[in-house]
Amino acid sequence: MATVKQPTAHDASAGSQAVRRAAVIGTGTMGPGMGAVLARAGIAVALQDVSEEALERSKAGVGLADSVLDKLETPRVEGGSIRYTVDLKDALDDVEFVVEAVPEKLELKHDVFRALEQHAAADTILASNTSGIPITKIAEACEHPERVIGTHWSNPPHLIPMIEVIPGERTSQATIDAAVVLVERVGYEAVIESEVPGFVENRILYAIMREAVDLVDRGIIDADGMDRCVRWGIGYKLAVIGPMELLDMAGLDIYQAVGSYLNKDLSNAGEVSKTITDRTAAGKLGMKTGEGLYQYTPERIDELRAERARKLVAVRKALS
Repeated sequence: MATVKQPTAHDASAGSQAVRRAAVIGTGTMGPGMGAVLARAGIAVALQDVSEEALERSKAGVGLADSVLDKLETPRVEGGSIRYTVDLKDALDDVEFVVEAVPEKLELKHDVFRALEQHAAADTILASNTSGIPITKIAEACEHPERVIGTHWSNPPHLIPMIEVIPGERTSQATIDAAVVLVERVGYEAVIESEVPGFVENRILYAIMREAVDLVDRGIIDADGMDRCVRWGIGYKLAVIGPMELLDMAGLDIYQAVGSYLNKDLSNAGEVSKTITDRTAAGKLGMKTGEGLYQYTPERIDELRAERARKLVAVRKALS
């Protein structure tokens, strides 16, 4: 894989210093992939977790993400590296950008952000990878909320090249600009949004999943049929044509005509379906437990992960 030079220290497009050192706090599902993407872009990354075991596991995750980035032919920018530490103060030494990726508990995030302010430099940007907690709420723990911002990566972060950038009520324009520049530097799409519960991506995703589960619950279609219908009837198309573009392509008059009767019949359930809650109560959580809506053997899980990664790589290459 070719190595390219670092960007200049001063990024004129943002009017700020280019990030050379960053930290990812939390090495669960997302941290290793995010770290690998940042390192590939020429950034010296510290991966921090309070658990030595989690840090050790994250090394395999970084290796997997790195191999996927190789398949995507993502160039290595000189200066990139990853190190692992349980010491938060050590992880934050001389960093310009921090991404918090700890579990989705507001109290925990408040504790983390207080510590980030205590140990990070005064001009370090503090970003959260929260998938839905309002950034303004997270920033309440900080004396300087102007440098707090949401950067919501999609899972898997080394494969989905889009990051939602969500300012809080008191986030500064300089912080927004710097976050966008960093996202674009790693080769991803930066989508700036206003705060709304769940943010935009998850609101669309959960609207789809609510309707999908409701139709399965009602016996209109089975789970396998639903997956095939959405994968080919909707997903294949939306990967190329966004929903707003699709409205124009189909015709706003058509949408108005169909929506005038169909919208009234769509699920507006405020509670999660019993199809889901009964399974979670029984410990059937999906691939992680070997059973959810489908059943899985360890061998099948490995096969699915490899197959899906291969397909996502191929689709991303085709769309690039």
